[in-house]
Amino acid sequence: MLYPSHFSLFTQQQFNSPYFKMEIPFFLSLTLLLFFFPFSSAQMPGFVSLDCGGDKNFTDEIGLQWTPDDKITYGEISTISVANETRKQYTTLRHFPADSRKYCYTLDVVSRTRYLLRATFLYGNFDNNNVYPKFDISIGATDWSTIVISDANSIEVRELIFLASSPKVSVCLSNATTGQPFISTLELRQFNGSVYYTYYEKDFYLSVSARINFGAESDAPVRYPDDPFDRIWVSDSVKKANYLVDVAAGTERISTNVSIDVNRDEMPPAKVMQTAVVGTNGSLTYRLNLDGFPAIGWAFSYLAEIEDLAKNESRKFRLVLPGQPDISKAVVNIEENALGKYRLYEPGFVNVSLPFVMSFKLGKTSDSSRGPLLNAMEINKYLEKNDGSPDGEAISSVLSHYSSEDWAQEGGDPCLPVPWSWIHCNSDQQPRIVSVLLSGKNLTGVIPLDITKLTGLVELWLDGNMLTGPIPDFTGCNDLKIIHLENNQLAGELPASLGNLQNLRELYAQNNKLSGTIPSEILSKDLVFNYSGNNNLRSGSGKNNQLYVIIGSAVGASILLLATILSCLFMHKGKIKYYGQDYLVSHTSQSLESKSDGPAEVAHCFSYSEIKSSTNNFEKEIGSGGFGVVYYGKQKDGKEIAVKVLTSNSYQGKREFSNEVILLSRIHHRNLVQLLGYCREEGKSMLIYEFMHNGTLKEHLYSPLTDGRSINWIKRLEIAEDSAKGIEYLHTGCVPAVIHRDLKSSNILLDKHMRAKVSDFGLSKLAVDGASHVSSIVRGTVGYLDPEYYISQQLTDKSDIYSFGVILLELISGQEAISNESFGANCRNLVQWAKLHIESGDIQGIIDPALHNEYDLQSMWKIAEKALMCVQPHGHMRPSISEVVKEIQDAIAIEREAESISDDMTRNSVHSSIYMGSMDLAATENYLAIDKSIAQPTAR
Repeated sequence: MLYPSHFSLFTQQQFNSPYFKMEIPFFLSLTLLLFFFPFSSAQMPGFVSLDCGGDKNFTDEIGLQWTPDDKITYGEISTISVANETRKQYTTLRHFPADSRKYCYTLDVVSRTRYLLRATFLYGNFDNNNVYPKFDISIGATDWSTIVISDANSIEVRELIFLASSPKVSVCLSNATTGQPFISTLELRQFNGSVYYTYYEKDFYLSVSARINFGAESDAPVRYPDDPFDRIWVSDSVKKANYLVDVAAGTERISTNVSIDVNRDEMPPAKVMQTAVVGTNGSLTYRLNLDGFPAIGWAFSYLAEIEDLAKNESRKFRLVLPGQPDISKAVVNIEENALGKYRLYEPGFVNVSLPFVMSFKLGKTSDSSRGPLLNAMEINKYLEKNDGSPDGEAISSVLSHYSSEDWAQEGGDPCLPVPWSWIHCNSDQQPRIVSVLLSGKNLTGVIPLDITKLTGLVELWLDGNMLTGPIPDFTGCNDLKIIHLENNQLAGELPASLGNLQNLRELYAQNNKLSGTIPSEILSKDLVFNYSGNNNLRSGSGKNNQLYVIIGSAVGASILLLATILSCLFMHKGKIKYYGQDYLVSHTSQSLESKSDGPAEVAHCFSYSEIKSSTNNFEKEIGSGGFGVVYYGKQKDGKEIAVKVLTSNSYQGKREFSNEVILLSRIHHRNLVQLLGYCREEGKSMLIYEFMHNGTLKEHLYSPLTDGRSINWIKRLEIAEDSAKGIEYLHTGCVPAVIHRDLKSSNILLDKHMRAKVSDFGLSKLAVDGASHVSSIVRGTVGYLDPEYYISQQLTDKSDIYSFGVILLELISGQEAISNESFGANCRNLVQWAKLHIESGDIQGIIDPALHNEYDLQSMWKIAEKALMCVQPHGHMRPSISEVVKEIQDAIAIEREAESISDDMTRNSVHSSIYMGSMDLAATENYLAIDKSIAQPTAR
């Protein structure tokens, strides 16, 4: 990131290594609708601002001209009203059915020109269902992002920087898993010159993850007209923006009115460069959540010396990134590097491996009199392009003959992310068209010759149209099995080349105007062949066979019926791509050039002697289960660890163990227990985790270890929030998503500050993008197991939601998920028992007596109702984890408001006491502290 070298660290060959390239998932679908709608703007070159659902042109308060998308005939328009949102472009939106189709906008661009593409989404409860949508957005054939709405009143923004390779670019919405796909605005901004040039732009897009204006004087973002390219620079004072936290003591904001020379590199706006933060105590520290990471990224900082330094003063500093010591070697001297004051200096990396949560520090060198300075920062993720189907050009030429037809309006890639409604594609990374299904589409003219260029074609259905002219030569389509040309007006002879198609099994040419003699090459094949209704077409014997069906030498009509049935089954059979364990490739800590097949590159490898020494010969057992035994350990540097020794039947061989390590290495979040490394020696397989001092949630709810003491309600809510955020990262922050599959109170661990982290991913599964579920042998724990998953053996993220609903009920009641005594004679299940009470309005009947009425009943009801939604019998009725997080946060806000009122009432009392639900400020401060392991900078 902050590094004084604007050059690539790796060669093009290394960048294209299989360890860096990301596979693009394929979305399953049989049909789609897509709009072709060229938009243009007279405002300025390359600026397009589409008001989706709008009805007229207008100019907004910052001078941008907006155009409605009213030429689109598909989708529906909704008007919304959101508090504190007055911008006209956010009063309407366009939404589409939650089906298997994709819905696209096609924009005009200039080839070989770079653009910023921005799409925004403001839900506003447009459907009056309060079902937060989740769907995908793609650019052309490339999967761009998953849109997960977690707040009806917040705008989701996605930005992409790309080099246009053709005169048009398509932006598509598809694959809704909850709610309906929708869009509020779509914007295109043209760059000039070499802004955002990279060596890899032919193969990769830049997906914007963070663009931060440090030292901003207000919360308002900086954009057009201050930024001529209309980039949105988010103020660092807006904590929600990328969750920027861990500000070091002594961090101060500075600004200047002096003009800044920004005419180089990416040309950040002068207004952004006129503000900065400085570390007056010698350091700046931050922690930043990076959307879409871990991945390989483009990371740059923007620096300008805007303070007047005395002649004997200097400002020199280094960047320190945990786990990347090479980055901290170079020293930044802004004024020297920029060749003067008030001039832009832009150090960074055009490719660097970054985690989801990036902690970084700027520390002054020992010979510097001033602390570090930071004006702005921008981090983008490399998003590998998918060039789409190699049949795109040929099928587009076919479309050109029927451009006015509704079915021909489906622009973009024919196969990805879902195929057009009238074709089927195979599941290759660059899929081929295997079926063209244009029966009864009122086609006229000759059969387009470009169809014969679809070399992967297996089925061709052109029956029931008004096609004329000859049948073309399909010699290049060696895979053709089924050809339907019946009920047209085709003329001329049957091409002998049809008989040379080795895989051809069915040929239907009846009811046309064909003539001549049937070639012997066709008559000699084992073939379902119908040519009746062609009065001038004769077999080689000279007989007029108007009603004959030939299958080899002689076959009855029953075989024709069977062949027709098989043909229909083949035509309607869906194509599913299976992602096996080979799909697990970690991008978290592998360098671009890594080619290791084992887990060594993705997690630290401990020696057996190290583990034996740390655990004092496996002396202290702290847990056990079907997986094996967990031991306490302490390393030489004092760091405490937990060592899970797996039993011999926990994993099947080296490959399974390696994949488990890779899975655990690729997920990093503050609410997931961290994998520190692994060991595979002496016939043992071991996983080494961070040690969690306060054990499991289960122990704190109903274990003798509590000694009659229990955690209060607000702490239980905070534990629920932490856990839900960890699950949310698994479901929405990982690509592909991770389904935990064994959520329970004993798998939620608590650190020394009672912050919760989800643990034990031994049963976790990767979701298959584009599939509604993962077929899986049922695993899990009785009492937490999703009944729908148990019956269907089809695992989804909603299986985790069920389990988490049980945990919420445990937090409310203090009861175990399964009990022979607690729920009465006819009930052993917490869900069944709690449901009876809650639905009858008797919430008091399930609340844990250990809470001693120290809770707000409104927050209790809020969690109870959400818990019942989570344990609905059918997955589609359950909320997303993002909705659950929001509900828990609302309950916490209710409790804190009640706490504040209680404090006001007791502040003047002589016998005032601390409210048991108060937040542990010391613990929170420690939790947010910067990682102490970050080394202090040293002189070069």
